[in-house]
Amino acid sequence: MPETPTPATMHKSPGGAPTPGPPVGARSVPGAAGAGGHTAGERGHTALAVGVVEKIAGMAAREVSGIHALGSGLARTFGAMRDRVPGGKSSVGRGIKAEIGEKQTAIDIALVVEYGVVIPELARQVRENIIDAVERMTGLEVVEVNIAVNDVHLPDEPEFEEEEEQATAPGHRPKLK
Repeated sequence: MPETPTPATMHKSPGGAPTPGPPVGARSVPGAAGAGGHTAGERGHTALAVGVVEKIAGMAAREVSGIHALGSGLARTFGAMRDRVPGGKSSVGRGIKAEIGEKQTAIDIALVVEYGVVIPELARQVRENIIDAVERMTGLEVVEVNIAVNDVHLPDEPEFEEEEEQATAPGHRPKLK
């Protein structure tokens, strides 16, 4: 009965000696070759979850001054309630949606800007920061970053969290409007 080939024996010549170079169809990656003549990049596949790209993009966006918050009003409201649940974690990727392919990604971001910020300049800075961070950390090519400015935060507007804390304080009645 013939012996079933194993991955270790599949790349040997009929005489039993290993064939030189990578197997047929393998991608040539520059760098030092390891065991069996394969570089580290040829020894497996790296899969990124959508949440990884969204978190990286969220952190990169928050580094730009002039952004008050990420997400639409409804997303921020639900996120603030979720953050208050014991054991709940804040979502760094709130307000960001990413689509990931094998080599490329596209990112949509919704944000609230501070009053007085020049929005086109802020959008350019946010795009640059997100593209730099995502491409550097993941190796994916960012093909587009779509930005939706959903609101402008005015200096005298109270924060949602401050209103909620006052309304939920023991023995405190919310003001009727």
